[in-house]
Amino acid sequence: MVVERYYFFHHRPPAATLEILAFDTANTMRRLVSLYNSLTDAEVSKLCNHTINSKGVVYLNSKQECFLLNLACAERLEELDVAAATVSQLGRKCSDPGLNQFHLVYADLKAGMINTRKLQFGSRSVLKSVEKMEKLVLATAKLHDAMVCLADMEASEKKVQHWKALGCKNFGYRHQVNIQTLCDQIAFQRKQVRRYKELSLWNQTFDKAVRLMVRIVFIIYARICSVFEPYISGLPTNDQNFGDCYCLLEHRELYQTNCCLTNRVSKSGPISKTNKSGPIRFVPDEDDEIAKSNRVLKMASPSTVGGAGLSFRYASVIMFAERCLHSPGSIGESEREALYEMLPERLKEKVRKKMRGQWLKGEEWEEGGDGRSPAEGWREAVEEIMEWLTPVARDTTRWQAERSMEKQRYDGKPTTLLLQTLHYSDLDKAEAAIVEVLVGLSCIFKYEKRRRQR
Repeated sequence: MVVERYYFFHHRPPAATLEILAFDTANTMRRLVSLYNSLTDAEVSKLCNHTINSKGVVYLNSKQECFLLNLACAERLEELDVAAATVSQLGRKCSDPGLNQFHLVYADLKAGMINTRKLQFGSRSVLKSVEKMEKLVLATAKLHDAMVCLADMEASEKKVQHWKALGCKNFGYRHQVNIQTLCDQIAFQRKQVRRYKELSLWNQTFDKAVRLMVRIVFIIYARICSVFEPYISGLPTNDQNFGDCYCLLEHRELYQTNCCLTNRVSKSGPISKTNKSGPIRFVPDEDDEIAKSNRVLKMASPSTVGGAGLSFRYASVIMFAERCLHSPGSIGESEREALYEMLPERLKEKVRKKMRGQWLKGEEWEEGGDGRSPAEGWREAVEEIMEWLTPVARDTTRWQAERSMEKQRYDGKPTTLLLQTLHYSDLDKAEAAIVEVLVGLSCIFKYEKRRRQR
């Protein structure tokens, strides 16, 4: 029996390594690092004191702090859920039974059954874990680039050898030297690949990688509870006796239980509410895979820009309008027509109606008593709107790019939040702002054109 135990102990199969799964693991680690960095004191202060108070967010989305912070919390939890699901899948390949059952542990964590009091965000040991993850992600990114480069070199070598085998007449001494140089480069590149495999996640065991991520998942969840505690119903407060301070965040029912998120009444902004026209039937312009997997994205109501499927299209229109405003000489007539064609039919009608009203006011086309041209007045009005409208449009395209190119990203910078974008913006108010901008630009262009023709 002793011999059998000795034999079993010394002949256990080696722990499985990640190998090709290293790249998916690196992406998950990168997502966790990004989440961690988004919850630092500096980022939380930026969110509470700047982001939710920016002009575009207040004008178009809401001035209700409770709504905006609930939305931020829900999105960060959604991101954590996605990362935790991948960690659970990798955990099933671990030899540690505890890591095999991480999906159950994570469910207990969200149910408030695990004490997270001792998990100190920003502690020295946690920072070391985050730093280790960052190094592994960076090394894995270098491995990916090295493997792509090696594959290209090997493909080139095969082509050259094929030409040589066909007996190409132009294949002389110079080409022989080039082949040798290529072979030397391939040999060096293979060494680089082997080196990065040792440094990266490729040769890390499932147990080590998953154990590292599990700890950060716990830290991030506890931090989200701490940061958003004053704004989420169902969380214990710090000044009452709640024993060991368990996490009780019911984020699955966040939108159903929190009145600030479901009964949204804020209609702030400088543009008056217009009468709603007919029903909107546009196909959502967000990436299909993003829309399918992101629950927070799908919660936007039909009265919002995102709910109407127009976020990315309107962001493109606004950014094109910015070019027209600041670099009018680089925009031709055909590009202006293309911009107009980007607009939904209901928005085209609003632009036409507004333009007819402007052309009927003939006195506005004459210079005022102070010598200022109408174009100057329109330009000032457009610039004032674009000051708060453009940042929201840019954040919309940035949000889309960050999710669409996620597998190509290896940095751990905090990602843009939906509350910063057009997605949850009031549709009527966003369209009213866009109409004002487009009509103003058209008036500027036509006035300048008329003046040149005089």
